[in-house]
Amino acid sequence: MHKPVSDEAVTSLHDLSAVDLIAGFKARQFSPSEVLEDVLSHVAVWEPHIRALYAFDPDGARAVAKASTERWHKDKPMGALDGVPATIKDNIATKGVPVPLGAASVKLVPAAADAPPAARLREAGAVIFSKTTMPDYGMLSSGLSSFHPLTRNPWNLAKNPGGSSAGAGAAGAAGYGPLHLGTDIGGSVRLPACWCGLVALKPSLGRIPIDPPYVGRVAGPMTRTVDDAALMMSVLSRPDRRDGMSLPPDSINWKALDKSPRKLRIGLMLDPGVGQALEQDVREVAVKAAKAFEAAGAAVTEVPGVMTREILDGLDNFWRARMWDDLSRLAPAERGKALPYIVNWAEAGAKLSGVDVIRGFNATMAIRAAAAKLFCDLDYVISPVSPVVNFAAELASPLNDPAKPFEHIAYTVPWNMSENPAVSINGGYDKNGFPIGVQIVGRRFDDLGVLGMAKAFEGLRGPQKPWPSPPKR
Repeated sequence: MHKPVSDEAVTSLHDLSAVDLIAGFKARQFSPSEVLEDVLSHVAVWEPHIRALYAFDPDGARAVAKASTERWHKDKPMGALDGVPATIKDNIATKGVPVPLGAASVKLVPAAADAPPAARLREAGAVIFSKTTMPDYGMLSSGLSSFHPLTRNPWNLAKNPGGSSAGAGAAGAAGYGPLHLGTDIGGSVRLPACWCGLVALKPSLGRIPIDPPYVGRVAGPMTRTVDDAALMMSVLSRPDRRDGMSLPPDSINWKALDKSPRKLRIGLMLDPGVGQALEQDVREVAVKAAKAFEAAGAAVTEVPGVMTREILDGLDNFWRARMWDDLSRLAPAERGKALPYIVNWAEAGAKLSGVDVIRGFNATMAIRAAAAKLFCDLDYVISPVSPVVNFAAELASPLNDPAKPFEHIAYTVPWNMSENPAVSINGGYDKNGFPIGVQIVGRRFDDLGVLGMAKAFEGLRGPQKPWPSPPKR
């Protein structure tokens, strides 16, 4: 473990929230160029240890920050994020940059255009200085990749940052500026947020337009504070016609986060119904969060999970077949460049029947039905994010077994399939000071309410430990 940051470093520009940076720009306390240089200096110290970045572009970012500085000097910012440093996950296309999907088996072809989430950040004036790492095809909750170097967790370099938004999680915890954009199809922003101490929202499906769209796939903000996540949502949720699954434009006031838990009906879900055993430290953090809401006036009851062995195995079969569809199109030599874990896992999809695959896909609808029934009597659900506190950096997953790949996502994957919004927020720490996340889930489309509950929890949970600092050379 590393020593906490000193009191003097807490006010470093790279540690400031996006909300505070914007206020500082308005007050001319500092400029976007000054902020970027501080972030880049901090990255230079941390990056050799955590390897969170891909397509790092400091010079391009400097030009964008300079233009932003000139706009702020004229009091004419171009958008809500003008001058704020940001990173974007590898698999979200940015014009001119190849999209390797974390896999050495993918041909490197420069993207023709920004994908919708990247376009929204750029239009709002964010200073995108780098992309971030991910595991092969986004199909691991790990920082392990056949294309990127191994990404490590800043809280403990021997531990995994989680994934598939691995680099985004590590970058957020290390203080690579305030805003990081990830994607989530089974827990891929919430799991790294859990293991890195961050806030991450998996929004309702379609709330953030995305390209390419797919069942359960969303983009989501990864930040240190709820206010910054909401600020990102005010930009990311703007419409884009390229996503045929996106929701109609909605005039949500993302600043309206004040929400009292009083008289709300909250379910505490400690047993998802299947998967890895819940570790005691994680259980204690989730129970403590539920008790905090209860003390604030909520009615809390323990509720059963919505998953079963059959459902989880069905999802596994469906995703194996989908992954094998992609890998089977590659020549054997190219396919062999992917992580052996991924190839091993996907190859089983070739042996499944059409009925097996459809039955697996139909698990999605079973989850939707169970989630809808659950929320008939509840306003929100509180649960762990991960059943385990952490796992080794070099592993592909907590169990590291391609025959049992999804045992750790039973708390997170249901809400992708049901399309409910779910946020991960740091809830506490184990005895070694390692962060443990809590998940708050709401009804479909209640993204603002979920963020409001997370904001309330920020005030209920007590003081947080200092963010990790770089190891001394």
